Amino acid sequence: MIVTLIIACEVGFWVLLVAGLALRYLARMPRLGAAVLLCEPLMELVLLVVTTLDLKNGAEPDWKHGLAALYIGYTVAYGHYTVKWLDGHAGYRLAGGPKPPGAGYGKARAVHEWKLWIRTVVGAAVALGLLQAAIWYVGEAGDVSSLKAWQYGALRAVGIHALIAATYTIWPKKAPVPQSLQCSGQSN
Repeated sequence: MIVTLIIACEVGFWVLLVAGLALRYLARMPRLGAAVLLCEPLMELVLLVVTTLDLKNGAEPDWKHGLAALYIGYTVAYGHYTVKWLDGHAGYRLAGGPKPPGAGYGKARAVHEWKLWIRTVVGAAVALGLLQAAIWYVGEAGDVSSLKAWQYGALRAVGIHALIAATYTIWPKKAPVPQSLQCSGQSN
């Protein structure tokens, strides 16, 4: 049941996102669109409550509970960012708004990547907290090895993302050479 609910939350996130943006930009109902977008955190709250009730009712902690914790952590850290990013692009494409700035190149791109890493740290911290609360809740009565494995997985994700961000710092992404400069450079 938990896996089905996680899938439903993910599908629901995107359905609410598309519906909210469609109401905002296509139907020209920005307040209703914003209200629909504000319903998204309710799904994660439902997932948290159902996961807690599942453990309370004696379910053996396993990978599903760990996945739920990571999903909630990810949504806390990246949910608003994703909505804001897509809202900017929808405003540009559908309403003639300004083009959203990209991640950039060089130092600006490295800073962007480190900001994303901080989001990953926040998501992992939320997941670690939820997993630790579940471990304490279950106590010595149950096998919590699966929940501990998810904690290590969250920490690995933070480490891997740090390596990715570091590569943008060490080897900064360079801006592409404009086509006009490429052609003139080749003719010399």
